[in-house]
Amino acid sequence: MEFSILAVILVLVVAFLAGMESILDQFQFHQPIIACSLIGLATGHLKEGIILGGALQLLALGWANIGAAVAPDAALASVASAIIFIKAGNFSDEGRTIAIATAVTLATVGLVLTMVVRTLSVVIVHQADRAAENGNFRGVEFWHYVALACQGLRVAIPAGLLMFIPSSTVQKALETLPKWFTDGMAIGGGMVVAVGFAMVINLMATKEVWPFFFLGFALAPLNQLTLIATGIIGLCIAIIYLNLSKNNKGGGGGNSSSGDPLGDILNDY
Repeated sequence: MEFSILAVILVLVVAFLAGMESILDQFQFHQPIIACSLIGLATGHLKEGIILGGALQLLALGWANIGAAVAPDAALASVASAIIFIKAGNFSDEGRTIAIATAVTLATVGLVLTMVVRTLSVVIVHQADRAAENGNFRGVEFWHYVALACQGLRVAIPAGLLMFIPSSTVQKALETLPKWFTDGMAIGGGMVVAVGFAMVINLMATKEVWPFFFLGFALAPLNQLTLIATGIIGLCIAIIYLNLSKNNKGGGGGNSSSGDPLGDILNDY
């Protein structure tokens, strides 16, 4: 599938914004569910983009920069995998699996580009320092924009190269992948999802939220519940929880009350 000129421009804009948002974290354009959906919208395949973004988002849940450890590049993985997925034109489960497997690989490769851009940023910072010493505030602002633009180009340039590669070449490259590789990457992708959830749970796990965690497992097998129904249930539980917290604070329970109803109940055990 070949992209139109308008689609190419829109995809490049999305890629550029995703690259910048991986540093800014203002509008979350680098998140897979947003980046893939926007690329799907720009290319006329919104449904396929949303499905791919939702699957990749499960992988990216546990991707976070912790200390000096840099997380895999979610922006490049989202943009590049969406372009490859749509260009190949194979919107089946197999095609989506290949795109997800490619995203995991690209997320790791993207760390190299991140290191290059951050090394280049050292030079840019010195230029901004020199402008600050001269009292040139516009110069400081200019070099900040240059550094930010480098982050955007880090994703936009690979995205542009992928779009100008003929779709037949992309299709042949995907078809030449051996079955053991695609199956292995699918299994590995499933493991990454589990690791991502485990990392999130490890950060959020407290005695107050464990009941909600297991409640989710109890509700998951109920196929009759739609996403709207599940959201309403969650909202109702949140409102009840907040009301219990307020009542517990104003109920004169003494110093033994922590202000958290579930915490107080669990402390009794």
